Amino acid sequence: MDIFDKIIAGDIPSYKVYEDDTVLAFLDISQVTPGHTLVIPKKHVDDIFGYDANMAENVLLKLPMIARAIKASNPKITGMNISSNNGTAAGQTVRHSHWHLIPRFDDDALTPRLAPTIDNSAQFSPERYQAIATAISQAIEKE
Repeated sequence: MDIFDKIIAGDIPSYKVYEDDTVLAFLDISQVTPGHTLVIPKKHVDDIFGYDANMAENVLLKLPMIARAIKASNPKITGMNISSNNGTAAGQTVRHSHWHLIPRFDDDALTPRLAPTIDNSAQFSPERYQAIATAISQAIEKE
């Protein structure tokens, strides 16, 4: 059982922004930028290569809705990186399919190509995580 399976089971807490029967979206603990969200299928699948048409529809069609909600949660967001590493050769570190939605800001000082090792979690209190998660959840409810 990987860390995402434990989050799905409720064994590890998370800052959920969206959940339905097949998909869970929650804040990435590293917060490359504020609002950095992970979208995962609830059914365990290692990577995109394990998706069938139903899973692809359930997960991938949620990305635009969640991305719009993240953007709506903070007027300073001016762009978004959406990425998924699939397989160890691609840098996948958690063997459970997941999609990174990383908000971009005009002044975020990140290069257009993100380094996967950025970790700004020390700058985020539980209250700040929750405030971001709540803002995104509220924006999803308006969809």
